[in-house]
Amino acid sequence: METTKIEKAAPVDMKLEVVVIGVSDVDRAKAFYQQLGWRLDADFVTGQDFRVVQFTPYHSDASLIFGKGVTATRPGAVDSLVLAVGDIDAARRELIARGIAVSEVFHYAGGPFNNAVANPRVTGRDPQGRTYHTYASFEDPDGNGWLLQEVTTRLPGREWASKRTPDVATLAGLLRETAAHHDHFEKGNTHADHHWSDWYAPYLNARQNGSSPEEAAAAADRYVEEVLVKM
Repeated sequence: METTKIEKAAPVDMKLEVVVIGVSDVDRAKAFYQQLGWRLDADFVTGQDFRVVQFTPYHSDASLIFGKGVTATRPGAVDSLVLAVGDIDAARRELIARGIAVSEVFHYAGGPFNNAVANPRVTGRDPQGRTYHTYASFEDPDGNGWLLQEVTTRLPGREWASKRTPDVATLAGLLRETAAHHDHFEKGNTHADHHWSDWYAPYLNARQNGSSPEEAAAAADRYVEEVLVKM
């Protein structure tokens, strides 16, 4: 029997883009996710029987879709949608300030996501302080469940290599922008002693992660004033 040799190639990118949930009242669900502070990407209506609403959590690569005529999934049937956060206490404070009912911080008695044991949720942080092991939860008006999972350090192999290298012209423009903002910082004469690269690095990092120039400058200021002083 003749066989065909398959050439090895890099896998095709397959990025989780959208999660679809069922809701019973589209306007009520829309108001709830707006209350979370998530970005509203779309609210399209076609006739009387179709409406699609899309939200994206802050800095998330995956979005949420719900609406009318979108899915046969029962409202409230989706459970344990996970939102990774770097600081679960800060995330809880923000949501509570927005009027969201959030559970107390907890960990799983049998390990992450293990609901197979009796009384799986134990109040309080993971006793060993491990990344991935501390949670809080909340629900939307239909009972679709969300988990906040504190991820402070990614385990080896859990991040894809970045492909977001800017072209030369873009990088040159970004460096000029950084230099201009750093000059303004230098003229303040109240900063800690630092090498220019100590300010450039957090500024560039923030800009490449979606921050505005003003937000990036503030991040770089904090790094120099707070982090370097403590080193």
